[in-house]
Amino acid sequence: MRTLRISAISFLNTAPLMWDFEHEPTSEHRTNFDITYTVPSACAKALREGSADIGIIPAFTYAQIPDLVIIPNVSIAARGPVKSILLVSKVPIERIQTVATDTSSRTSVALTQVILEKWYGGKRELIPMDPDLPKMLERADAALLIGDAALTAKTSGCHVYDLAEVWFERTGKPFVFAVWAVREQALRDAKPGLDVAGIFQRSRDQGLHPTCIRTMALDWAPRLGLTVQEVSSYLTDNIYYYLDEPCLEGLKLFFQYSVECGLIEGAPELRFI
Repeated sequence: MRTLRISAISFLNTAPLMWDFEHEPTSEHRTNFDITYTVPSACAKALREGSADIGIIPAFTYAQIPDLVIIPNVSIAARGPVKSILLVSKVPIERIQTVATDTSSRTSVALTQVILEKWYGGKRELIPMDPDLPKMLERADAALLIGDAALTAKTSGCHVYDLAEVWFERTGKPFVFAVWAVREQALRDAKPGLDVAGIFQRSRDQGLHPTCIRTMALDWAPRLGLTVQEVSSYLTDNIYYYLDEPCLEGLKLFFQYSVECGLIEGAPELRFI
């Protein structure tokens, strides 16, 4: 028996998922889990290397790491505009030839590739860069911004495409950006009877309570230079924190399109705790 190592994301959109761990930890949380914070792509790397046991990973990377299971009914998804996954362009989307990509989330990069290839004319050249919009637009026609960098970007004079909104308009399905994934071996090593799924689901439920949303908005608004209302609206109106049947359908379709675009060899089976 040992503690489970959690690799979490240091973005605003994960704050409700981590509520119990950060604000109301019980002895169950303190004795069974250790937490580190990073970016989504690094969460996936930690799971792949075995330096983490549980990670909020880009959904795309679930197809690339063996022996993972998903915590059911918890995700970071969107059923329309998400505001934090933006393609910012100097030209209309069909004229984009090069895209500077913030690679902190492999799912968002893959979504960009799928959208451009399936609906806007074919493959584009991708240029990995740090999320600095002016420098990105010096190098490329468009820039992919993710997470807090997208929420705070100054995009005046540019064409701005919310990729979750584009996906929903084209498919009629939600888009799933991230899921909690767990290494199967880690579950076997954990405390017998530990209700891992229930612990993470309850943390999400508590984090979405209006008083908790208010607390997070007061905390994050000055960090990001946004208003309290903007942060509250983002967490309640733009991000969807469940992995229900419509989300599962959207995730499976994304994997199907990723196969069609040559981004992965095959769509993975979705396996749950």
